[in-house]
Amino acid sequence: MDITAILAIAYRDLLKFLRDRVRVASTLIFPLIFIVILGNSFNGMNTGYSFLVYVFTGVFAQNMFQSTAMGIISLIEDRENDFSQEIFVSPISRYSIIFGKIMGETSISILQGVAIAFIGLLIGVPMSLTQMVSLIPTGLVACLFGGSFGVMVLSGLGSQRSANQIFPFLIFPQFFLAGIFNPIKDLPWYLDILSRLAPMRYAVDFVRGGFYLGQPESDLVVSLAPAANLALMTGLFLLFLVVGTWSFVRSEQNR
Repeated sequence: MDITAILAIAYRDLLKFLRDRVRVASTLIFPLIFIVILGNSFNGMNTGYSFLVYVFTGVFAQNMFQSTAMGIISLIEDRENDFSQEIFVSPISRYSIIFGKIMGETSISILQGVAIAFIGLLIGVPMSLTQMVSLIPTGLVACLFGGSFGVMVLSGLGSQRSANQIFPFLIFPQFFLAGIFNPIKDLPWYLDILSRLAPMRYAVDFVRGGFYLGQPESDLVVSLAPAANLALMTGLFLLFLVVGTWSFVRSEQNR
């Protein structure tokens, strides 16, 4: 494993993000829209918990997961341009490329998470210092889990066109199946099955589990204990990463 190459790839992705003003702006605008509009629209409902906080934690986890996953998928785009062609013909291990990509996109997602947390404070999302701190480790786990999911999806895609068509189909349904904006404890049986098959569900539930830990509302908004979610995500992370990386390396060797 080439540490220098991993850090170089990670740094390149972070630099690309900071130079992309449109992407930086969307990082702030879309979470703000989701949290303010959806969170406040249903905040008067008699749910037993603040819907604003519910949506805030959901959007935070969703961004951590999705941003890292989408960043990994962008490796297909990189593969088609001149820069990536130079990487793929160099003696760098394909495993180093994957891990460098995960590190780079995780660092980007962490910056986005800081921005979302700041937005939450500005619009009055009630959170204690302990709850704010809980977003750091849970958000990092959500990033890594999203990265492994991205690697798994990447391994089955051969072109940027396929990625643009398939990836939204895999991500957008999870917005509702993962319970970002809507409670998922009393879903019909067929939607409950689909919800349990959605990887994003466990990232969202894990972040909420850490945020609501010790709070009376926890039983109303959290489906599994944080330890159970962490164990499940760890198993899926290893599965996605091993299978996805192996498949990616194999496809690159056959190019």
